[in-house]
Amino acid sequence: MVATGNEQEWILQSRHGDPEAFAALIRAHQRMIHALTYRMTGSLADAEDLAQETFIQAHQQLAQFRGDSAFGAWLCRIAVNRCLNWRKRGVRRSRLHEEWAREQASRAAPDETLGHRVQEALLQLKPRQRAAIVLTVYEGMNHAQAAHALGCSETTVSWRLFTARAKLKRLLADLHDKRASA
Repeated sequence: MVATGNEQEWILQSRHGDPEAFAALIRAHQRMIHALTYRMTGSLADAEDLAQETFIQAHQQLAQFRGDSAFGAWLCRIAVNRCLNWRKRGVRRSRLHEEWAREQASRAAPDETLGHRVQEALLQLKPRQRAAIVLTVYEGMNHAQAAHALGCSETTVSWRLFTARAKLKRLLADLHDKRASA
């Protein structure tokens, strides 16, 4: 899937220095990129920073966008890479977020607790496995699109998904047991 007609115009105009055209590209993809960065980090503040960094990098590298894939997939690749680099720098920061999520979950209502538990489980996955889950489950990408965004093969995406789902199943097994007994 390549860029839509409007996107192609916005990209061309952005390359020629039109800030309004780039603002239109941001508006078209902001929600998706923010959701992706949130799912990758578990933190609204970090997600906002990483989404902003994604768009800054995209603007700086717009000339490198070849158009052989969807502009959104290209943005996802940038966002995932920003998140993976953030993760490498912030293992300690991640532990603090996990502790905070557990503390919040202990105070939350049952529906909120479920969401926190799922997010906490996502944060326990390896970053590349988490990226595969976020892109396919939460962003609705197929394996080919996710592979392009992650810079790997479809087989690699499939393997990461298989491994991630198995780990999530183990991490969330008690939730399944509670529902089965209810």
